[in-house]
Amino acid sequence: MTIYLIRHTAVAAAGICYGHHDVPLADTFATEAAQLRAKLPPAPAAGYRAFSSPAARCLALAAEFAAEVTPDERLREMHFGTWENRAWNDLPAAETAPWMADYVNLAPPGGETFGAVQARAAAFLADLEASAVPLRKDAATLVFTHGGTIRALVAHCLEMPLRNAFQLQVDFASVTRLQQQHGRWNLLGLNG
Repeated sequence: MTIYLIRHTAVAAAGICYGHHDVPLADTFATEAAQLRAKLPPAPAAGYRAFSSPAARCLALAAEFAAEVTPDERLREMHFGTWENRAWNDLPAAETAPWMADYVNLAPPGGETFGAVQARAAAFLADLEASAVPLRKDAATLVFTHGGTIRALVAHCLEMPLRNAFQLQVDFASVTRLQQQHGRWNLLGLNG
């Protein structure tokens, strides 16, 4: 089974801290969606099997590719708590400095840790793997999600320290391909 992790297209939220907060899409949405289509395998006759974060920016992109999309809360971006929808430059350094030093284990006020993001995303992947038995082994599954969530999943699959996940570049409207073989997930392509 091959899974295509797709980051949403660019947003119009420069300098804003957003994770769970819905932000508007950039004017480049149609162009980015068209370019993304060329990066994916042709849709099977029955259509893609598609999952999405419930965030509007992911659901809008998913709707361009699949008639039926299953939203899943575990695919959301990190929850930034009281920092949501605020300018990064306006956040108090007394809160952001400790978090930036250990975002894997520390949460923004009222938010969640990056470790929690990875745990819920990995649970989604495990459930997806368990439900994939009746599918053809070459069936493609599209997962529309966020940069942080994709990084957390790749770190999980490669068993790399989560602290290093932000060394992985994940652009807007990019595709990261994972394939399950012999009970393990292999990274076939990152940020395509």
